[in-house]
Amino acid sequence: MPSTVIVGTQWGDEGKGKVTDLITKDYDYVVRFQGGNNAGHTVIVGERKLALHLMPSGIMDENAVPVIGNGVVIDPGILVEEMQMLEDEGISCKNLKISCDAHVIMPYHKDFDGADEKRLGENKIGTTNRGIGPCYQDKAARKGIRIQDLLDEKIFRLKLETALSQKNPVLEKIYGLAPYTVDRICEEYLPYARILKPYMTETAQLLGEALRNNKNILFEGAQGTLLDIDHGTYPYVTSSSCCAGGAATGTGVGPTAINKVIGIQKAYVTRVGGGPFPTEQRYVENGGAGEEAETGEALCKAGHEFGVTTGRKRRCGWFDAVIARYAAEVNGLTDIALTKLDVLSAFDTIKVCIAYECQGKTYDYFPMQQSVLFHAKPVYVELPGWKGLDLSECRSFEELPQNAQDYVTYLEALSGVPVTIIGVGPDRDQTIVRGWKSK
Repeated sequence: MPSTVIVGTQWGDEGKGKVTDLITKDYDYVVRFQGGNNAGHTVIVGERKLALHLMPSGIMDENAVPVIGNGVVIDPGILVEEMQMLEDEGISCKNLKISCDAHVIMPYHKDFDGADEKRLGENKIGTTNRGIGPCYQDKAARKGIRIQDLLDEKIFRLKLETALSQKNPVLEKIYGLAPYTVDRICEEYLPYARILKPYMTETAQLLGEALRNNKNILFEGAQGTLLDIDHGTYPYVTSSSCCAGGAATGTGVGPTAINKVIGIQKAYVTRVGGGPFPTEQRYVENGGAGEEAETGEALCKAGHEFGVTTGRKRRCGWFDAVIARYAAEVNGLTDIALTKLDVLSAFDTIKVCIAYECQGKTYDYFPMQQSVLFHAKPVYVELPGWKGLDLSECRSFEELPQNAQDYVTYLEALSGVPVTIIGVGPDRDQTIVRGWKSK
């Protein structure tokens, strides 16, 4: 019963959607286990470019059962829109399964998210303002509303009354925002419940039965390791467990059922929002100058680095082996999928950060203190590039330019994990499979 977890190894946006879409054919179930519509996975098939936010990327394979696990927080309006978008593209959602225990993002969660970010000013986290954090806050405080609650109007109204008795005074008196009524929210949300009801099920039981029947399960994570609520660059993180361990708690499947963890690793590094980023090559508007600014702009342009969910320009930087080693350890990686290797064709030479320096001390491991990470200076090794050479037609490792092969081999050695999938372009077929086996 091979079960695999896909996780991001950086700050998200590593290309998890493409890799999930690529290997889904080997699995019977594809399960999203955390996050919400703050995530964005772009899947490109032929001429079609689809942005998925809540739906598991495996929806593209009609033979796989897509599952939204209990660890996900759901904006039902967004989910219904996404389902309609897929149906309009001729992609059926009939096999979709939604956990009855998944929590629901309410309108006031979005209000709190935006208001809190505004209040923080220059110290803002850089959230997507989709209400994700406040929804997880209510879940942890045992005040949340689960999607199963929408199936019983009486229970839903009762829980709403309790929630609004606490939320409305804060919205009005602290943030100066309009309050909500139970009727207003019911008018919007109950129709969603009627649409989603046929897809709701006890997904932990469903997946347990699948494992007993020797079915293969692919667990799909959102965001990345450095955005994990426990193991990321706190407080500049998301509000869920993005690491491989989150697959167990976010689905109800025991950890012993998982035998592979594939880490998605971009050939350079990007991040959206605030927080430390030692190898960042800042743009001119962010204080960068000279070579640094040119590198940042070149990476952004060549990699089309704009957020799927927000459209924000991503911060870009050279590959960071310190966080690569850290991600390998906390996730227990068995494989690495290296994406966007083709983007580095824009450079004569390529830098790789192998350690940090801060106050006279060298760190080849992820520093414990946040203050160290904020002030860390990268220690670089400079490697020869393959500027101008097109990698998009390469379908075997041996077809890559020698310098590109050497780059991949060097990253493998730094992380201690084999690179078994290599992305050389945005399309599904622009991929080199190098030893990857789902079983």
